[in-house]
Amino acid sequence: MMKIQKILFALVIVSFLAVGCKNEAKKEEVTQEQKTEIAANAKELSLSISGMTCEIGCARKIASDLSKKEGVLEANVVFNDSIATIKYDANKTNKTNLIAFVEGIGSGDMYKASEITKKEEE
Repeated sequence: MMKIQKILFALVIVSFLAVGCKNEAKKEEVTQEQKTEIAANAKELSLSISGMTCEIGCARKIASDLSKKEGVLEANVVFNDSIATIKYDANKTNKTNLIAFVEGIGSGDMYKASEITKKEEE
């Protein structure tokens, strides 16, 4: 009888943990969606980045660092094209700051970034 109680108790604990974890994951998803929606002054910036020598060590590192920067809503870096597309909240950061941030990644002298204008993209 005591063994059955221990098993039931363990099942109840596992059930509570499973339900609690599911709610946390949903809250995190909502927060990410809200982050994009809340940005009252969302802008997009395309940068040409020179100095990238590989996709994983360079392009992904730049995208990862950018996505962690305050004010950046989304960052995508395409290694083959040497282009970064950044969606950001203009109330928290600006083009000059983002360019300087990219150029400061790594040792600070690896990458050079410049804005791509609409005419250059076409």
